[in-house]
Amino acid sequence: MSRHVLVTGASRGIGRAVARAFAEAGDRVAVHVRSAVDEGEATLASLRGTGHALVRADLGDAAEAAELPARAEEALGAPVSVLVNNAGIATTPSLQHPPATTSAQEWQRSWETYLRINTLGTAMVTHAMTARLVELGRPGRVITIGTRGVHRGEPDFPAYAASKAALHSMDASLAVALAPHDIAVATVSPGFVDTQRVADRLDSPAGEAIRGDSPFGRVGRPEEVASAVLWLASPDAVWASGATLDLNGASHLRP
Repeated sequence: MSRHVLVTGASRGIGRAVARAFAEAGDRVAVHVRSAVDEGEATLASLRGTGHALVRADLGDAAEAAELPARAEEALGAPVSVLVNNAGIATTPSLQHPPATTSAQEWQRSWETYLRINTLGTAMVTHAMTARLVELGRPGRVITIGTRGVHRGEPDFPAYAASKAALHSMDASLAVALAPHDIAVATVSPGFVDTQRVADRLDSPAGEAIRGDSPFGRVGRPEEVASAVLWLASPDAVWASGATLDLNGASHLRP
């Protein structure tokens, strides 16, 4: 039986790979974008099967974020039972804010931006989706794409790391709170992944060092993250609720 899946930030990269993985499994997918409609349409066109939909919302607007699961339900024709929180602002050179060289105004702006979109926006989507399932008495799955930087640190992007760390903690809390409702919650923590967004960095002189972070001598692939997400959303993975799955090619090891 097919599930109804909402993948946030699915215009390209990890989000697109995740949407494709669920579609290949026979699920119906709501592809979320903020403004990259053309790329979202390309993701939609690449999905196997029928009944998929494109939905738009700005997760930087808490009200829009809270409405997103309802928009996905309307588009898919049924409540969302699997949510993949992938959307957010990532680390790019233009958003660097190392504390030693950043003004107070820039520092504040970075924190407000990352926390508003990555943390609050994702929290609002998650609350709306899970509240709907509790209302209906239906089981569900929530998987959030976190980051290795939560554990290893992001010295040039501390607000980014903190915004993602909050989601790791949120998932752990929700795993406990929502288990009685048969809603499992887990986090995926990728290292560096080969996506369009970072292609220039991988092609630059810094690319060799980035690949050298892992003893495999490469970075991750979006499809590898998607495979992990698909498993965490499966019935076999309910006992992994509350877990954080590291996907970094042994580039950072935790006790």
